[in-house]
Amino acid sequence: MKIALVGQPNCGKSTIFNSVAGYRAATGNFPGTTVRLAWSTIRLNGNVADLVDVPGIYSLTSANPAESAAKKFLLLEDISLIINVLDASLLSRSLELTLELRELGIPIIVCLNMMDEAERRGIKVSSQQLSTLLELPVVETIGYRGVGVRELFRQGIEQIHQAPTPAEFIRWHRDVETLVQQMQGVVESNSHRHRRPSRFLAIKLLENDEDISREVSPEANDAAAHLRDQLEQVRGRPAESVVMSERHDRAMRLFENSATVTRPRYDPRATLDSLLTHPFWGYVFLAVILVGFFWGVFGLGSLIENAISGKLDLLSAYLLARVPQSGLEHTLIAGLMDGVQGGAGIVLPYLVPFLFGLAFLEDVGYLPRVAYLMDGLLHRIGLHGTSMLPIVLGYGCSVPACMATRILPSKRDRFLASVLATLVPCSARSTVIFALVAFYLGPMWALGIFCFNALVVIISGWLLSRIWPEISAGMILEVPRYQWPVFLMLARKVWMRLREFVVLSWPLLIAGSLVMGLGAYWNLDHYANVALSPLTLVLGLPVVLGTTLVFGVLRKELALIMLAEALRTTAVASVLSATQIIVFTIFITFYIPCLATLVTLVKEIGKKMTALAATYTFILATLMGVAARFFLPLILGH
Repeated sequence: MKIALVGQPNCGKSTIFNSVAGYRAATGNFPGTTVRLAWSTIRLNGNVADLVDVPGIYSLTSANPAESAAKKFLLLEDISLIINVLDASLLSRSLELTLELRELGIPIIVCLNMMDEAERRGIKVSSQQLSTLLELPVVETIGYRGVGVRELFRQGIEQIHQAPTPAEFIRWHRDVETLVQQMQGVVESNSHRHRRPSRFLAIKLLENDEDISREVSPEANDAAAHLRDQLEQVRGRPAESVVMSERHDRAMRLFENSATVTRPRYDPRATLDSLLTHPFWGYVFLAVILVGFFWGVFGLGSLIENAISGKLDLLSAYLLARVPQSGLEHTLIAGLMDGVQGGAGIVLPYLVPFLFGLAFLEDVGYLPRVAYLMDGLLHRIGLHGTSMLPIVLGYGCSVPACMATRILPSKRDRFLASVLATLVPCSARSTVIFALVAFYLGPMWALGIFCFNALVVIISGWLLSRIWPEISAGMILEVPRYQWPVFLMLARKVWMRLREFVVLSWPLLIAGSLVMGLGAYWNLDHYANVALSPLTLVLGLPVVLGTTLVFGVLRKELALIMLAEALRTTAVASVLSATQIIVFTIFITFYIPCLATLVTLVKEIGKKMTALAATYTFILATLMGVAARFFLPLILGH
């Protein structure tokens, strides 16, 4: 049994998915595409089902990779039920997708989500009347509070066992309906292999859908071309535009017959939004929010680190005291404990509050406002305004940030946005900044690193856009409404992002620490350090840090842990100067992205472009590190 959550962007379907799936969810690419789907195996009244969160789409027309992947999924997969999630406050627009899904012949249940928001806007929807008009069950929900979700899935299971009613009840204007029925007759007489209803195929052929055209007979395609010409002559517009207008008209009539509109209630969020997106005050609030965010992460992270590190030091000393100091067993235990201490005592204390803060800003609806504010700046340096979305995502993780570049219209914009997204400090690199610079030199120095990084990103964007010039289109961005996140949902989202570190990165940290310990025990690390000595010498760093840069390519957190292992102490400031700490951090912040990001870049922009991006970031990191080495002593006075 496979259940698909389908809806337009920002309708709340992912919130419903997370409330049901939680930490059990997994993500992966839909076969043949770069679009990621989230899925989870759930149990409903004794039934086991695969719940799939399909990317937000406006229609089944392949206008972008997300809509193309969603259409392929709905057409090719054996789907038992579609849960069509609608934003009740934008009901007329949302119903256009419902009417299109209705044509697929798959059992559907309509989820009328965000009912509280609709009421706040003065929209009163009769779910019973809408159900009658659509001939589908309709369930009211408030997804972020979990209201109605249980009833939604209960009725959904019942709907699976009901034969879907045909979509013929959806009648359009007579001239268009006549041509649709003619096309439907041609499809039924010439194509017998497709799994979907003939009306759906007929409408898609009239829309000149290339995917469907390849799956029907030449006779059906010839008839479709002839009928499209007739439709365009009668209406004086392209056939696909006529079909869209018919759906829009039908959706408006459904809305008018099932909802009433009264005076909206006063919403303080409108006043707040006018301040946070103001041409002047918006940037002031942005600066205040970012400073408060990073200060809060450092403060909380320091408290957690101080509470954990002492206990782990005692445990490590206790274990090491029971084995011979110069033996292999001592080396293995020391390496193991260094890895455990690195993850629990250094990375997690800063990573957890950082992810919580980022998830809060995302769920509350502020991150898209950041993209809106930065749109003008990006255009001044020659980039598409939507490039800000991947860059903002890059502060969480570079992998989804690079994947998000697929929303950009050109190859050039995708390449530039990918490079810039890998330059901003992801959560792993932010942890390095907090645990090294903020901890040893103070939070203002860490904030300075982030500001310096932002300046370099802006200059890099300006430089790369001049090397590869192209006029970028304006940004069309749907900004979600503000809402207060539910802590349980927030925690589940943080765990989804934290799980990769706990399951993948932390074992790598421990394994890397063991490898470093064994390398030092057998004196093998010497060769790696010698090979990388030209780089470390140019940066003014101790030669023993060469191996840390190798591990940093696997995962950026590894560089932090290997630093303590290479220096043979966690008291980094007792070995490295303030300048060396900052140079090391700057280099780690900018140089070659981690292995997972490189793999993603290859999928998104190709091997050649990935090689160029990696080369550029390495050269940039080296230049910035050398500049910091020579200019920082002048600032610090030594």
